[in-house]
Amino acid sequence: MTDTGRSRFGQGLGVGDDLPAAADEAVDLALAGLDGAVPDLVVLFVSPGRGNRTDLAEQAGRRVMERAGARACVGATAHGVIGDARGVEHEPAVAVWAATLPGVTITPLTLTAEMTADRGMTFDGLPEPAADDRVALLLADPYSFPVGGLLDDVNDRFPDLRVMGGLASAAGLPGANRLFLDGEAHRDGAVGLLLGGPVSARTVVSQGCRPIGPAMIVTRSEQNRLVELAGQPAGEQLRKIVMALDTGERENALRGLQVGTALDEYAEEHERGDFLIRPVMGMDQDTGAVVVGEPVEVGRTVRFQVRDVAGAEQDLVELLGQALDGRPARGALLFSCNGRGASMFGTSDHDVRVVRERLGDGGDDVPVVGLFAAGEVGPVAGRNHLHGFTASVLLFD
Repeated sequence: MTDTGRSRFGQGLGVGDDLPAAADEAVDLALAGLDGAVPDLVVLFVSPGRGNRTDLAEQAGRRVMERAGARACVGATAHGVIGDARGVEHEPAVAVWAATLPGVTITPLTLTAEMTADRGMTFDGLPEPAADDRVALLLADPYSFPVGGLLDDVNDRFPDLRVMGGLASAAGLPGANRLFLDGEAHRDGAVGLLLGGPVSARTVVSQGCRPIGPAMIVTRSEQNRLVELAGQPAGEQLRKIVMALDTGERENALRGLQVGTALDEYAEEHERGDFLIRPVMGMDQDTGAVVVGEPVEVGRTVRFQVRDVAGAEQDLVELLGQALDGRPARGALLFSCNGRGASMFGTSDHDVRVVRERLGDGGDDVPVVGLFAAGEVGPVAGRNHLHGFTASVLLFD
């Protein structure tokens, strides 16, 4: 039995067409892991499965919140859920994570965004964090809430606050996702929590890439078009890098080419995790410019990257090892891109399996729950970003 003065964690997974019944099963299993203690925090994810099942998904989310009896509940609908060492995609399922967090402060957040004529995008619902608020958990609807703008605001105003989470991914239509917070179901906006006080949490953001070619300085750019790298046409630099690869590596590069922008220009070396990864969108055949996923300024250091199965697993394993550093975690939340899972690895279980195997002593028993998200939120090199194709992990001691 866990020491009553320490945090406890439990997990549950329910799968089946009867989503409210799956919710009952998942919450019962999660609470059983707390040895009778009342949870301080419950996190829940609901996958409606195929078809128009939004109402059933909402019922399931409300059932979990009602039965959990937790001080705080937060969650979202998703393309797939993660729990009990499994990933479940495209099937109706409910995953529940429960925790006792002695002494930890939990502040619920209901966030909205509005475009104004004089101030641009403004955000309501985010109070100034307390001095001991360590991490924010954020779940957002991708159709109604500009997460990138919020993160820019947080980075500027509250640079020490780490934000982890993901975008709801259950449906491809506005208004079809649901966000859950403390008994309520929301159709838009964002919800979340601030965790403060004696909370011990570590973050891992695995962008799933490995570098190819050298790091180079951007010597000419036009918005999101890399025109020159290290004084040479960017397209020519890229061609040389790709042609130097062997045949198999070249095919991987052509399928999953990315570019990483170094976030600390003053670092003596730029290692794994020091780059913000964005996709290469194509090449302008007329000018030879490389078109990438967001603007890159002159003077920044970039390095081309490849996203493939081997690189993604290696990246996740190495970053988990760095974060754990011999100190086992006792619970974790996992935000995995809906482009990973079976479509990338051939199995929906890949990311949760890797995380559980690396969590240290008793890792196979550590509760790990999450969702397959339409975008993942997490810090890289000290700043919070919205990512794609990542596995972002919030580890609790």
